[in-house]
Amino acid sequence: MRNFDYGDLVSRSWYSEIIGLVAQIHEYKGRQELYLKQKPTELDRLIEVAKVQSTEASNEIEGIRTTNTRLLQLVRDKTTPRNRDEEEIMGYRDVLNTIHENYEYIPVTSNYILQLHRDLYKYSHKSIGGTFKNSQNYISATNAEGREFVLFTPLAPYETPAAIEAICESYNRIIENQDIDALLIIPVFIHDFLCIHPFSNGNGRMSRLLTTLLLYRSGYLIGRYISLESKIAKNKNLYYDALEKCQKGWTENKEDVTPFIKYLLQTILAAYRDFEERVSIVYEKLPAIETVRRAVYNKIGKFTKSDVMELCPTLSKASVENSIKELVEQGLLLKHGSGRSTFYTRSDI
Repeated sequence: MRNFDYGDLVSRSWYSEIIGLVAQIHEYKGRQELYLKQKPTELDRLIEVAKVQSTEASNEIEGIRTTNTRLLQLVRDKTTPRNRDEEEIMGYRDVLNTIHENYEYIPVTSNYILQLHRDLYKYSHKSIGGTFKNSQNYISATNAEGREFVLFTPLAPYETPAAIEAICESYNRIIENQDIDALLIIPVFIHDFLCIHPFSNGNGRMSRLLTTLLLYRSGYLIGRYISLESKIAKNKNLYYDALEKCQKGWTENKEDVTPFIKYLLQTILAAYRDFEERVSIVYEKLPAIETVRRAVYNKIGKFTKSDVMELCPTLSKASVENSIKELVEQGLLLKHGSGRSTFYTRSDI
């Protein structure tokens, strides 16, 4: 059986690029803490937007989806699920809320991971929630001819409980002793979790929820304000490529997990940068049109109304729509397409 001892990472030499990413995240984290001490009420809107985006994006990666209207209603607990997809969206929402509100009281143990998975399927008629897999699963891919093939074979069911216990025990020991920066050990834990693939279903979503939990418990609260899941969804090919590279030699303890560490650190850093950009807009009490103008002039290339709403979380949908319309009439923005295909570009290109 594969060995799970993160003590080997303590004496490892890390690429300067990885160390540079960690240093930048530390710097942004310090600045975020200063922002949060001031606690403007507008930051609550960032939290609301991030929850919706995280719930939508993490499920979308797995092909689980509903309409935008239904998604908002589900996240805000204004309706009940109508189908299997909506049941799983509701479950993700609940687990995400649990982590947001209780991360300090959720230890990283096998039992708690099982309970979070149980709640992920709380609304589902499936009886798989809260139990490890009982049959072998596989990570598959499709080639250019459309044929599916096995990309990676996770641990067997009989090995799974002990493996999850082992990664939790080793992770907690390293974190408690502060032997290595949490930003380096968290991606390794998540990668091992995905390679173990402990559940019959929900492994990808659980990995993203656990990423949020581990970051929060180590003081990195960026996922509360900027959706990490959304960033992963927008670059999911990079996400899967990094995982595939790291899976080679995993069973024999010969894998190089550097690509996944780099990918996750870059995602976290991008989220911190987005946070500062949005906070700078939130802090200034500007008319709606000026808020939108400043937001879009940070955009390169094409963008949609939804993109602008994400950048201007304190504005209502009507305010964003009216501001975009006025900026188009002023010639500062160019409108392209129509209906759902509508997008905009800056006129100064």
